[in-house]
Amino acid sequence: MRAASIKDVANHAGVAVGTVSNVLNYPERVAPRTRSRVLASISTLGFVRNDVARQLRAGHSRTIGLIVLDIGNPFFSSLARAAEDAAADSGNAVVLGNSGHDSHRELHYIDLFEEQRVQGVLISPVADITQRLTALAERGTHVILVDSPAGEGAFSSVSVDDVSGGYLATKHLLGLGRRRIAFVAGPQHFHQVRDRLTGTTRAVGEVVGATLEVLQADDLTVLAGRAIGDALVRRERESLPDGLFCANDLLALGVMQSITMLHNLRIPEDVALVGYDDIDFAASAVVALTSIRQPTALIGQTAVELLAEQLEDPQTTPRSVVFKPELVVRASTNG
Repeated sequence: MRAASIKDVANHAGVAVGTVSNVLNYPERVAPRTRSRVLASISTLGFVRNDVARQLRAGHSRTIGLIVLDIGNPFFSSLARAAEDAAADSGNAVVLGNSGHDSHRELHYIDLFEEQRVQGVLISPVADITQRLTALAERGTHVILVDSPAGEGAFSSVSVDDVSGGYLATKHLLGLGRRRIAFVAGPQHFHQVRDRLTGTTRAVGEVVGATLEVLQADDLTVLAGRAIGDALVRRERESLPDGLFCANDLLALGVMQSITMLHNLRIPEDVALVGYDDIDFAASAVVALTSIRQPTALIGQTAVELLAEQLEDPQTTPRSVVFKPELVVRASTNG
């Protein structure tokens, strides 16, 4: 059975096709009795509007494209949920794309969202794709950078001061008397990793006798953290760091698994450990994880609000919102 068309609805209700269109798009223009008759016909026939056609005529849809780095990371899944909730409040929907740290996949989602004529693209870029995003914006698709600063201010953005976060984490370890600090870094083409390392370096440089070692992880995952932990426990005790700061909580949880479950080191007695993001799993880890908290829900909500500003006034000056992170102390440093 074919789907009912707008013409079928018009015939069933005994009105013109234009009247049905007005009921769907401008109901205030239609007399209440006529509007009720058309709505009854829509219900009886099971009519579903052709939203793709409407989007083509209007030049945009009611959807927002969101591209995140890793939906498997609870930080991004929480951010996406908050963006979805904020969009729903204004009658819009979020369509999610997971780049998986893959720049080619990221570009595929940008192309796809542009073809779908989304209202805007919220994106946590894998790397610098300013040129591609500029072209997207010039063709009418608004762009908001998420968990990423806007640089020269070409786009509105929402992010967290990761330099400050790295400084907070490391200052906490140093304040506990730890002097052999190690930073567990993920791939350093991510600005978040670089900024957190910058903050760490600054804090270590302020304390005489403190040293900093960078331990390079292959990824920002639990498995990558376990590999770092396995390498650490093979060292002689005197060469071990006594304070570890990981670029995110997943790395920290992997290091913790390796150290506490497979080997003979104690957290925090032998090694104090700090993560970043304060995902839900941090508080319920085998040793509750000290972490740098980002206002995840607020980031997602603010990204949608920034897009709304651009939609309301396309000429508005791009705005950069930067939140301050917060240190949350738990048992992994406070045993």
